[in-house]
Amino acid sequence: MKTYSSIRKFLPIYFLLFFSVTKAQIPDSTQTVHKPAESVVYPKLQIKGLFQARYLVSMKDNVDVNGLHHLDNSGTDNNFMIKYMRVQVRAKISERTEVAVLANLADFKNDPKTRVLENAYLKYTLNPKLALTFGQFRPLFGLEETYPIDIHKSLDWSNQYTEFGKLGWTSFQIGISATGQLQLGDIPFQYAVSVVNGNGKNQINDNDNGKHYSTRLVFGLLKKNGLNIGLNGGVGEVMSKKVYAVGLDVSSFIHLNPKWSLDMQLEAKQGTNHPLYFAVAPELRPVNPDEYQIRGAYFLPHVRYEINHKNLSALELSCRYEYLDTNFRLNSNPKQTITPMFGLEFLKDYGARIQLGMQFDRYKHSIENTSQYNNNLFVVQVQSRF
Repeated sequence: MKTYSSIRKFLPIYFLLFFSVTKAQIPDSTQTVHKPAESVVYPKLQIKGLFQARYLVSMKDNVDVNGLHHLDNSGTDNNFMIKYMRVQVRAKISERTEVAVLANLADFKNDPKTRVLENAYLKYTLNPKLALTFGQFRPLFGLEETYPIDIHKSLDWSNQYTEFGKLGWTSFQIGISATGQLQLGDIPFQYAVSVVNGNGKNQINDNDNGKHYSTRLVFGLLKKNGLNIGLNGGVGEVMSKKVYAVGLDVSSFIHLNPKWSLDMQLEAKQGTNHPLYFAVAPELRPVNPDEYQIRGAYFLPHVRYEINHKNLSALELSCRYEYLDTNFRLNSNPKQTITPMFGLEFLKDYGARIQLGMQFDRYKHSIENTSQYNNNLFVVQVQSRF
């Protein structure tokens, strides 16, 4: 047992050494280039930002804008809020090395102890086949980790993305990751292997000796229709208990004609809900934490019409359906969410965008004075990328 514990402590180091050896065996992409390179001065800095704000109106009696039910009707049913005020700095310090920092200044409205700082990592890219990332980042474990919130096709991250972030598989985590792109015959292939603490961002220490080990594999099946299939799997240890998570996602992007395009995403995940397990008194817990399991899925079709007018670039329409059950084995109360959204893009690449939509939340059982209560939320969202 002691030997296993010692091996487990040094697994992240073995992980790093393994990919370092692998890196040494891959031909250096620059070794075959004999042309004299132009002089480049490092570091090269890139600064970007995002502003995103909302106006929310709860359309359900006695339910506030955060979805919490109040029997005494004391909640706030309309609200202006700043969701993101992000500043991102990327410093390319050599041909292959970059350092990135991403901070959301809007999080100062909450306790900033485990907020505000989002990305803080160093990335070394040997070539397209291998890149190492070390620090705080989003480990690849699904579709939503592959793009930022400012180009999201719906209102916000899916319910399952948020919940699996609490479990340590998605969202911002601290650790190390290896990523790359390969070719399997005629099929483009992408991979990601990550080892993270699994207890969220901006933590002083890991809260136990266990780690989360995850893998993502993506296969590009049809180039014409942009059809990709992603497989995600992970195992870990939390407070000496084994946990797991698995996921499957399918995405496609179809150009219907020069003006119209259709983007579709389908994703499902399942795993151990260990925070729920450890919230139970020790004498009442079952031995196996897999008695507490979470399951979620969503389908997001998105239609875009290119206008290319000087004051209006495009119109967008999407409608996401979600299903989430945070404890489907012992105390099932599934939540279904439908989010239709209409968007106006005023500047290219979402430089300026306005979205209007509704979010309909439906529970199998509505529970009074909790956030597990049916709700209808109207949203107006504006954003600018710079």
